[in-house]
Amino acid sequence: MTSQSPRIYLYKITFEEVPYYYYGVHKEKKYDEYYMGTPVANKWCWELYTPKKQILQLFDLSNEGWIEAQEVEKRLIGPVYNTDKWCLNESCGGKTSLKILRENGKKQQELGLGVHGLTKEQRIENGKVGGKRIYELGVGIHSRTKEQMSEDGKIGAAKTKELGVGIYGLSPEQRIENGKVVGKRTYELGVGIHGLSPEQKSENSKKAVQITNSQRWECCETGYTSTAAGVVSYQKGKGIDTSKNNRRRIS
Repeated sequence: MTSQSPRIYLYKITFEEVPYYYYGVHKEKKYDEYYMGTPVANKWCWELYTPKKQILQLFDLSNEGWIEAQEVEKRLIGPVYNTDKWCLNESCGGKTSLKILRENGKKQQELGLGVHGLTKEQRIENGKVGGKRIYELGVGIHSRTKEQMSEDGKIGAAKTKELGVGIYGLSPEQRIENGKVVGKRTYELGVGIHGLSPEQKSENSKKAVQITNSQRWECCETGYTSTAAGVVSYQKGKGIDTSKNNRRRIS
């Protein structure tokens, strides 16, 4: 390779009049050819303002060099393309920015395309088909055991509590008020328990009782077995600690 050979390089475009910027990689066909990027979503900035190019890093003129350049580009764009308003890159490693996704979603909604072209019934049916397919393939949440999902839930709950976000970011009064609002809304919409007939509620209650009574629990101190309520009653009668940690489900 000579000093006049074509190059692969990582570059940054800035503009004389505004603080916008853009990262990219380029493989030359001939040495030092004129190239100022290939913007699509934000081409207006190149047309309105005066772009300047800075070559940040050179790479071998090979497939390996091209791959390495793209990897370095992703490391530069990844932390900023969704957070910095001055960054003009709208994609990174095949991922589209949130801004473009929102714009595309709004456009599809206006045109009635994609999911917005389906009725509520069609969306529900598609969801059922997709859920069944995921279950059959054993992917996503269905690829994890009950123990793994339980452990993930515990870790997630502990983290949200530690950070004081979600429900842990609300005061007791706010939680009560939210519960009232949700309860009223489900009643108005006739969903959840409010969407069941008296007969269905009665049947569900019977099933819940049957399931509860079929479970066997054991006192951790004495080994006494019964239903959960039976073990608690036994522990109370014996003056034994009745906390959840002092009994375990065995079947």
